Amino acid sequence: MRALDRVHALASLAAGRARAAALRLRGARIGAKSVVGQHVRVRKPWCLLLGGRVEIEHNVYLKIVGDEARLTVGDHTFIGTGTEIDVLQSVTIGAHTLIAPNVFITDHTHNTAAGARLDEQGSRSAPVVIGSDAWIGTRSVIMAGVTIGDGAIVGAGAVVTKDVAPNAVVAGVPARAIGSRGA
Repeated sequence: MRALDRVHALASLAAGRARAAALRLRGARIGAKSVVGQHVRVRKPWCLLLGGRVEIEHNVYLKIVGDEARLTVGDHTFIGTGTEIDVLQSVTIGAHTLIAPNVFITDHTHNTAAGARLDEQGSRSAPVVIGSDAWIGTRSVIMAGVTIGDGAIVGAGAVVTKDVAPNAVVAGVPARAIGSRGA
């Protein structure tokens, strides 16, 4: 049975690298040995830059809205299944960062002035930066304009509306500091 498991793992790896190659043909810049899972959807792949050895699990949606938008993912970063990243302007994720399953990251929000219909107001955006060696817990939400420092940890289900210091541990709705990494 172990031999069969190895064959399956190699076939999955080859298929993931083939999906990465297909994205390259559509204009994405993808580093060596990156793997893209099944049913990953990428809108405007020419706005995508993945480093080397990035792993994107299945059912991830990289929703790049504008032709000038940029989604940059550093080397050795993992993006878990069911994650959605919406980019109007810029989302940058550092190297060696872990994005758990079902995370939502966005760099924009709709305007909400009274007296006008919401669908007519457009949106505003501010870049999102997630540092290197960070861990974003499952079902977290990262809002527009947030910077998450290197080494920070965002607890599961947190809604991050303000910057997170390097090596800080945050949790809750809205996310608040509850400790620091290594302490």
